[in-house]
Amino acid sequence: MDLNQARFNMIEQQIRPWEVLDPQVLALLSTVRREDFVPLAHKALAFVDMEIPLGALPHQVMLAPRVQARLLQDLAVQKTDKVLEVGTGSGFMAALLAHQAASVLSLEIDPALAAQAQASLQKAGVSNAVVRCADGSAGAPADGPFDAIVLSGSVAEVPAAL
Repeated sequence: MDLNQARFNMIEQQIRPWEVLDPQVLALLSTVRREDFVPLAHKALAFVDMEIPLGALPHQVMLAPRVQARLLQDLAVQKTDKVLEVGTGSGFMAALLAHQAASVLSLEIDPALAAQAQASLQKAGVSNAVVRCADGSAGAPADGPFDAIVLSGSVAEVPAAL
């Protein structure tokens, strides 16, 4: 598989049609290696338009590329921003955010996912993102305020602490 061609196809066939047109976001998706954040068992699915399983529980997934790209575009993070991410998952969104922000604190409730995400971020050379094993529904008031908060998963309603 030609990874560069697969990445290009992902951007042109999945992400642009979802009205993600910000040149900075598109450039980021071209350079941050999504496949490095996908579990080994699912590497072949790195650029497929689907959620990728991350853990034993059905809700532990890596969001589809178009959803992550749209979140990133809509957040419009600036280089001076302090960002809180709830639901680290694979760490890919934290990596994308870290390229745009001053700092990223990412909270993951699953210890195994948190450790793997931190290792992936370190391997990718991302130094301004920290993964903490914590329940994100409580927020991180001691670390705030934050300029942007992103929930990298789904919730019935936004927790009051956020």
